[in-house]
Amino acid sequence: MARIAGVDLPRAKRVEFALTYIYGIGVARSQSILGKAGIDPSVRVKDLSEEEVSRIAKVLDSEGSVEGDLRKEVAMNIKRLMEVGAYRGTRHRRNLPVRGQRTHTNARTRKGPRRGMVRAKSSAPAKS
Repeated sequence: MARIAGVDLPRAKRVEFALTYIYGIGVARSQSILGKAGIDPSVRVKDLSEEEVSRIAKVLDSEGSVEGDLRKEVAMNIKRLMEVGAYRGTRHRRNLPVRGQRTHTNARTRKGPRRGMVRAKSSAPAKS
């Protein structure tokens, strides 16, 4: 099994799509990486040689951050927004939608399940 950037790539998939298992790499970036490494995108991961895997890893190192470094960078950006007191930071802190979506209705994924309505006690006389 090929291991790139600390991620085990699925053996049966084509390299073009297997690289998308690495955080920070989509299909477009995967195709550009394979083009720079000189590898055919239709090759399966199990058919890659060690030399080809090392070429992919080398291109990834030169391209920019992926996986752990990128996750840390994103987390630091969110933390900075919170500390500065920006609107987006307060939305992150309160666990509400950040990008301007409505919350009067919808937004259930971000807000969580609905809280049950508290029933008021009826003032009807009790049966005896």
